[in-house]
Amino acid sequence: MSKLAHRRMRTRNKRSIADTLARSWARSEVAYYAQKYFKKIRRLPVSLQACLPLAGILVLMSSFSASAQTPSAAQLTELESSLRVGLDTMWVMIAGMLVFFMNAGFCMLETGFCRQKNAVNVLAKNLIVFALSTIAFWFIGFGLMFGDGNPFFGTSGLFFLSGADNSPATADAYQGVYTSLNWTGVPLAAKFFFQLVFAGTAATIVSGAVAERIKFVDFLIFSLLLVGIAYPITGHWIWGGGWLAGLGFFDFAGSTVVHAVGGWAALMGAAFLGARLGKYNADGSPNAIPGHNMSIATLGTLILWLGWFGFNPGSTMAVGDGSLIAHIALTTNTGGAFGGVAATIVAWLVLGKPDLSMIINGILAGLVAVTASCAFITIPAAALIGAIGGILVVFAVMFFDRIKIDDPVGAIAVHLTNGIWGTLAVGLFAVGPSDAPGALYAAGPAAGLFAGGGLGQLWIQFLGTISVGGMTVLLSSIFWIALKAILGIRVSEEEELMGLDIGEHGMEAYSGFVKDASGMAGSLGTAGTSTGVSRMDTV
Repeated sequence: MSKLAHRRMRTRNKRSIADTLARSWARSEVAYYAQKYFKKIRRLPVSLQACLPLAGILVLMSSFSASAQTPSAAQLTELESSLRVGLDTMWVMIAGMLVFFMNAGFCMLETGFCRQKNAVNVLAKNLIVFALSTIAFWFIGFGLMFGDGNPFFGTSGLFFLSGADNSPATADAYQGVYTSLNWTGVPLAAKFFFQLVFAGTAATIVSGAVAERIKFVDFLIFSLLLVGIAYPITGHWIWGGGWLAGLGFFDFAGSTVVHAVGGWAALMGAAFLGARLGKYNADGSPNAIPGHNMSIATLGTLILWLGWFGFNPGSTMAVGDGSLIAHIALTTNTGGAFGGVAATIVAWLVLGKPDLSMIINGILAGLVAVTASCAFITIPAAALIGAIGGILVVFAVMFFDRIKIDDPVGAIAVHLTNGIWGTLAVGLFAVGPSDAPGALYAAGPAAGLFAGGGLGQLWIQFLGTISVGGMTVLLSSIFWIALKAILGIRVSEEEELMGLDIGEHGMEAYSGFVKDASGMAGSLGTAGTSTGVSRMDTV
């Protein structure tokens, strides 16, 4: 065969192979979708079609650039640190917002537990109190509580967050005047916001106990004084690196710092104000004054229960591996659940009916009781602490009624009684610090009495409780006495009978509805917060 014939044969073979491949390609799914894709491209405007090759080039160049840059170890460490700070800050802010939302819970709870004619007044107090707390805590409260100073109060960076600070640096790297918060690696603004919502909670507790007879202006002034002076001073002792912190007193999320302080201030306010008209008979026996809307009171309780998952777990002020946050959420929920069940059973046995107001206050009592120890105890211990709290609140309501402390919403029984109980519970149930893998905590209170630790931690908790209580009672009494002497703290009898909505605000919450203007006790067959248990004394 000639060379020319050989070349022609090879050419025909190549064409045959090419034709075969072409036919195979035409029948393939790839070809089908490719044709659909190019048809869509052809439908695009010419300007967009021209951009497609450029986009492809940019993608290739960016891919090459990304693969060409290998970060150094220092860059990776810096990135990790930045991400950790961002994650911790986000957690602290979200938790703080949950605690802020508790203002809505208090608002609904207290309004539902009070009478219709005072609804606007209760709503106004709960709304304005956080605004006032923000001003007072920003002006001086934060500096008094967390500023460096002496064992009793802060003296550095007192006003308007003006102190030196290089947060989120921690430990030895921190250079500033708020050293007591150098353990958390978040910006100063996040630290302030989280502590602010706690301060506002303490002031809100007072609102319910003094409801239905206090002058609006006096409550405003007292809230400023409480959040600006009294609350930060005792808070400095515990969370600000003060003398109680030095002794080893522990209150993880505020059974004493927030709840007992608010409860003591509320107790003194209710005592100086006196009881509402019609609350007590001539022989001293109490009458029930039912709340006007138990539906919104129940809604308020659920909002507060939700907010507590920011209140307690948020006090970690860091995410870590998430295990501590999850544990605290479980102990918190367990305490509230067992508190509600225990209060229901006790109220059923004592009063003969499962009183809704007692179910509500039992849940809140369990949540308050577990707040101090939630990070230091086991789940069964949380159940026991909450159950005891639920039992205590029923008898505490009855006790305060008998000594003629008129508390329309049961705030003193919930927050003061169980703030004290919860603080002491640390000295009974804390498991003790350990460096072993999987241990609950490495730094914290010594083992409690029931964990084999003896009486040491319990004694410190007791000392802290009576010290904070004594100082809060002293300062609150001074504030109330001064307000009573200068402005008078109670509305007139006529205003109280008419309702504070008209007397103090000139408006009604339920315009057009029939209103109880008698000011006297309601039906004894209707439960109404702390007054619900009064049926036992009158039946």
